[in-house]
Amino acid sequence: MTDALQANDPRVADLVQAGEVRVALYVPQYTKDPVTGELGGWCVDLVHALGARIGVRGVPVEHPNPANAVTNVASGACNAAILGIEASRATKVDYSPPIVEADYTIMTPAGSAYRTLAEADRPGVRIAAVRDHASTMALSKLIRYATLVYADMPDPTFEILRRGEADLFASLHEVLRHYAAQLPGAQVWPGRYGFNSIGFAVPKGQPGRLAFVSEFAEEAKSSGLVQQVLDRAGWSGAHVAPSVATSVAR
Repeated sequence: MTDALQANDPRVADLVQAGEVRVALYVPQYTKDPVTGELGGWCVDLVHALGARIGVRGVPVEHPNPANAVTNVASGACNAAILGIEASRATKVDYSPPIVEADYTIMTPAGSAYRTLAEADRPGVRIAAVRDHASTMALSKLIRYATLVYADMPDPTFEILRRGEADLFASLHEVLRHYAAQLPGAQVWPGRYGFNSIGFAVPKGQPGRLAFVSEFAEEAKSSGLVQQVLDRAGWSGAHVAPSVATSVAR
């Protein structure tokens, strides 16, 4: 679709007038160059591609955690987010079809006796987890006896495990792979206890905007763009979500 046609599309006319689309991201969806401050990663690439699709700048907006990202989308401070699809958030935002499925798994320190979640789900076992992250929400539905120990971001959550204040660390496979390299003898479990269906989110009550980003999500999958950005970022345990039919609202 040409920029001229996009400008006449009422679903994005306000974004064309503003000259940008602001998309909320949160740690660990992006990397940040310590010198330039430039953001990178597959989510950032998708934000730029969405901007190009509209004909404006795609602006990734940093947030420390998913809860902050949801708040800023719901308030209109951001036009959209790339977000784990969770029913508990659906009172504040509406979701596109999933773009990516990212595996959840567990990391254990050296010498851990636990090899499965069933073995670890017992009184006294502590599992470090990021507060309000989709991986944490999924895990909380599976365990009965183990205790979740929270921090608000991945780095301090990892420090809980490193200090010996937790027995396991639950998160995305790619996140745990990064931290395992910093803890000699740590093991990232194969397989998954669930996965994060990640899609675009927009404020409630914007059916046209939702239809537009949903169409973009499906095009990005079918064209191979999503696989390309995942490969470029080197993410492990992440897969392109199956395609679904989308409806058009204007």
